[in-house]
Amino acid sequence: MIEPFIIRAIIAGVGVAIIAGAIGCFVVWRKMAYFGDSLAHSALLGVALGLAVGISTNIGTIIICSIFTITLIWLQQKKILATDTLLGILAHSALSVGMVTLSLLERSIDLHSYLFGDILAVSATEIYFVLIGGFFVLIFLYFNWSSFVLMTIDEKLARAEGVNVLLNQLLIMFLMTIVVAVSFKIVGLLLITSLLIIPAASARQVTSSPEMMAVFSSILAMLAVILGICSSYFIDTPSGPSIVVASTIIFLIMSLSVYFVQKTHS
Repeated sequence: MIEPFIIRAIIAGVGVAIIAGAIGCFVVWRKMAYFGDSLAHSALLGVALGLAVGISTNIGTIIICSIFTITLIWLQQKKILATDTLLGILAHSALSVGMVTLSLLERSIDLHSYLFGDILAVSATEIYFVLIGGFFVLIFLYFNWSSFVLMTIDEKLARAEGVNVLLNQLLIMFLMTIVVAVSFKIVGLLLITSLLIIPAASARQVTSSPEMMAVFSSILAMLAVILGICSSYFIDTPSGPSIVVASTIIFLIMSLSVYFVQKTHS
């Protein structure tokens, strides 16, 4: 008989994998990996906010990451510094303030589970957050998919077609914020970006359309999550890093397979 905590872990992991795989396509296409990494770093301040004021850490993460995104866009418009410089300043400042805040809280905090994930300890409440957040993300992706893809292909063409590029950029960033908020318990704040980019990068090698890439990316992410859960349960490895290792192995297998197939036909 399967233990209840394993069932909870699988439900939460598959839910996160579906949305991370889909959003990850835009992270890869639009070269937003550094933004995703910075967003994940700033999320620790959201965790600290949630614990400090007594609200859900997921809600705290959404609040802080949304502020991070809006501040970044505002500073980009001012053209004060290069985007990568702004990301570095904002992300590491938020991470440091979060660490200091957590150290000042008068309670015992399992910082390791926030930084590297602990999917086997996921609760029913966190599953609800994953399912609700995932549903929200998928609905927005469904109704804005063509605009997102067109903007990714050519921003000038998108503007000519009447697409509000700035609004859609903000929307993609906000959807990434939700993914970070609901998934840090799965792979941890320091490894979230890997779940966004590695399955998408794997899928990109073997698919021929954006839709196929999004679906295949989600499938590969789900496979990595399940393999990571099995590794964590049977051989007692850290759950978050185990999921990332599984993703990396899948990526290497896909890359080598594509290489040998191309070499055979050349």
